[in-house]
Amino acid sequence: MAEKPTLLIVDDEKTTREGLRAALEDRYDIYIAEDAQAAMSLLESENFDAMLTDFRLPNEDGMKLIARAKSLSKPPVCILMTAYGSEELAVDAMKRGADDYIAKGRLQIDELELRIARALKQQTLEVENVSLRKQLDSKFGLENIIGKSPEMKEIFDIVQQVAPTRATVLLGGESGTGKELVAKAIHQLSPRAKQPFVTVHCAALAPTLLESELFGHEKGAFTGAHERRVGRFEQAQGGTLFLDEIGEIDATIQVKLLRFLGERTFERVGSNKTLTADVRLISATNKNLEELVKTGKFREDLFFRLRVVEINLPPLRDRMGDIPLLAQKFLREFATENGKSVNDFTADALQLLMNHPWPGNVRELRTAIEHAVVLCRGEKISARDLPPSVRSGRTAEPQILQRNDLTVKEAEKQLVMRALKETDGNRTRAAIKIGMSRRTFHRKLHEYHLEGF
Repeated sequence: MAEKPTLLIVDDEKTTREGLRAALEDRYDIYIAEDAQAAMSLLESENFDAMLTDFRLPNEDGMKLIARAKSLSKPPVCILMTAYGSEELAVDAMKRGADDYIAKGRLQIDELELRIARALKQQTLEVENVSLRKQLDSKFGLENIIGKSPEMKEIFDIVQQVAPTRATVLLGGESGTGKELVAKAIHQLSPRAKQPFVTVHCAALAPTLLESELFGHEKGAFTGAHERRVGRFEQAQGGTLFLDEIGEIDATIQVKLLRFLGERTFERVGSNKTLTADVRLISATNKNLEELVKTGKFREDLFFRLRVVEINLPPLRDRMGDIPLLAQKFLREFATENGKSVNDFTADALQLLMNHPWPGNVRELRTAIEHAVVLCRGEKISARDLPPSVRSGRTAEPQILQRNDLTVKEAEKQLVMRALKETDGNRTRAAIKIGMSRRTFHRKLHEYHLEGF
């Protein structure tokens, strides 16, 4: 027999509590509480599927109780009851997290059961959708690329369009912006996903060594070549070869790459035997290849071959709205890795993260959060836990946040408010300023009750 859903009934009138218990106990496992304090004590010790609460409670109204219930890691479905019903109150209740609203004066048990069942079904669908989205993200290799800014959403769209094709892709952007992650995502979404993804960092090797690394060599091809070596093109057969810092390769290797892209053929160093490879090429650079072409340091014909599709990753300073998301992701990662109970940031710490220019981009932010988690003494990362390079901007920049106990959600609200102030209420400019789409910005205004701000 399936377990009954658990239902918490909160009402200061004993007759109401007991009456509802008697009417609903056949279908639900019922718990009761006479006030918000008793209700929160139960909510924190048990996982409830649903909560039915009166609006009028001693010391704290039902809507505040709902807000607290919804902040739990596994929030229940919340339905608000009141004898003082009005459309205005119903709208306010829904804005503050209630899943439904019912007036006591019109309360019918059949209708109440229907509403609870409907809300529980909706919650189940939402959980299933989240689970499905995670599975899709994992399948498409996008789970490690964090961002809700318009720039990142456009990149996600391009990745999903280009990945199934055979086109070569050139990734541009400053160091630390996540070019290798995007390359892996393209591979994961492609028909080549089950084949090798091979990475070569071109700047890490001298030209002669890089040529051997890419194309392989025969025994005796040069001093120290004691045996045949299979190159990265052969290792990547059927899959993807990612060439990072492509702007560093010399003229000889440029010619060989151009030949491969045109004919899909190459030779090992020290051999005249022509080999073929079915390999997709993705390259990345933090340099301006067009400028290198103009100065004669990079072949124009190779440049066009590599740039069939170009994706430029924005620096972190141009998508400030993604910083809290990235910081939280890295916090969870390193807290788990180091066995620490760190779960949030103080307002001072968040302020420093938002003010820092991040010349090393996402890579620098990740390292800074790892540093902070390791040094953190409590459950929240404070300013003193951050690296000196991040703390140095503490007084040089304007204050973004104003309280010492903010969560990331509250910090985001203040960021939205500040953007509106600095743009004189122009929502389009405010959205652009913090790296959000206009649609997302309007949703945030509704979520944080800032429509009239």
